[in-house]
Order: sequence, then C-alpha cells, then structure tokens
Amino acid sequence: MDFLQESLFDINTYLSEETIQVAIKLAIFIAIILPVIFLLRGWARRFFTKKYAPHYGMLAGKVVLYSGVVIIIITVMTQLGISLAPLLGAAGIVGIALGFASQTSVSNIISGLFLIAEQPFKVDDIITINATTGIVMSIDVLSVKLRTFDNQFVRIPNETLIKSEVINVTRFPIRRLSAKVSVAYKEDIGQVREILMEVAEKNQYALSEPEPLIVFEAFGASSIDLSFKVWSLSEEHILLRNTIQEEIKQTFDNKDIEIPFPHVSLYTGSATSPIPIQMVDGAEKENPEDGEETLG
Repeated sequence: MDFLQESLFDINTYLSEETIQVAIKLAIFIAIILPVIFLLRGWARRFFTKKYAPHYGMLAGKVVLYSGVVIIIITVMTQLGISLAPLLGAAGIVGIALGFASQTSVSNIISGLFLIAEQPFKVDDIITINATTGIVMSIDVLSVKLRTFDNQFVRIPNETLIKSEVINVTRFPIRRLSAKVSVAYKEDIGQVREILMEVAEKNQYALSEPEPLIVFEAFGASSIDLSFKVWSLSEEHILLRNTIQEEIKQTFDNKDIEIPFPHVSLYTGSATSPIPIQMVDGAEKENPEDGEETLG
C-alpha cells in the first residue's frame, strides 16, 4: 500500500496540472493540423497536376506534407520547453558529416532538380534508359521509378539519368514505323510501291498525314530492300507494327510478290551462268559385272 501511494505521489509530481494542460493542447493541435495538412497536400497535388504536370503535383504534395510535419515537430518541442538552438547546432554538425559521407546522394538531389526544371519526361511517359524501358511512375528528389511492361519495378538514380541518353517514346503525339520490306529482283518495284501504299491506306492505325514514304534502301545480296515508313498515334504504334506487317505478307502472297530468303549462287567464271547441276533419282549402285559404280 505504501509503495502504491509513493508511486502515485511520483506521478502527481511529474504530471502537474500545467503539464496536463499542455498535453491536451498539443493533442488538440495535432488532431486539427493533421487533417488540414492532408487536405492541403491533396489540393496541391490536384492543382499542380492540372496546371502543369503530374510530377509537379507529386512534388508539391510532398513539400506540403514534409513542411507540415516539420511545423508539428517544432510546435511540440516549443510547447514542451525544449530549446531548438542546441538541436540546430547538432543538426549542422551532423549535416556536414553526412554531406561528406553521402556525396552521391547530394549529386542525385542536384540532378533531380535539373530533371524537374528541364522536364525531359513526365509521369506516365514511356522512356528508355540504357536497356530498360518502362512507364514513369514518379520523379523524386533522389531517383526516378519505372514500371516495365512485364510489371517489374525499376529505380534509376537521377545522376544516372543526367549522364545517360534518355529516349522519351511518348513525348510527341505521333510516331513513325520504319518497316524493312524485301522483294525479289524479278519484281516490278513500281507495282510493289503501289501495293504498299494501298496497304497503308487500308490500315486503320496508319495516318494519311504525314503521308507514308517508301525509300529504296539497297540492292541486297538476295533481294531489293525497301524501307516502308508509316506514321501512327504514339499509343497505337505497337498495333500498327503488328497489323501492317501481317497485311503486307498477306497482300504479297495474294499478288504473287516474292519475299526471297537468303541464298548463294555459284558461278564458273561467267557473270550470269551458274554451275550446271543435274539432279538424278536413285542411289549409288555397284555394277556386278565390271565393278564400276553408276548412278541409277
């Protein structure tokens, strides 16, 4: 019983009426300020996303959230009578030490600011960096997060993006497909051009403006090589690639246009006459009378 009374006395000593009032004020303050912070974060994200770009909205939301948390911490420490001067001094020393120890992080932060200012891509764009292609999920201070087409998460440091070549696949509304088309030397190139233009005209994903283009690439080893360049909307590029090449193959088959496979011709010295080869049926047999071998 005496122990219980002593414990209650110690609690009453530390939990004075003034301390309880401060705790109640802080609880009410936190209960009010937290919903306000989340509301402001949501508003900032929507406003900057609509006015500028999604990654600006994400960045604005984070700035509001982190600023609100800092305000809460400072307010709580001030109400509890904790001086901020020693903490700021210690934070300065720790910051200097961390600065020397984390030069890569500082470089990523600076690179992130350049990315945000330059805007080579934005959230939901499709980009290719080195051998990785994916959809931009977020652009943060230290890194950019991608989701690949096979649903893998990829984190790329901002410093790597600044130093590397980045291809923004969806930056512009339309894209051009360059399909290689090879035909036999015996084919009429004018007819082939007409067939290809007809295929492009009938394809639902091919744009008529800019107009499709056919470029004579080269006299190949076994074929005449053409480059068939067709435009489409960026989001329909894959659909165009799949459909138009299937339609070219089907149309060539219907029109008896030969798509040659690689082959080699042997010549005996004449520029146009190949080595004569005669195919004979049967197998090698031995003549039982004179022992000579013949082909039958």
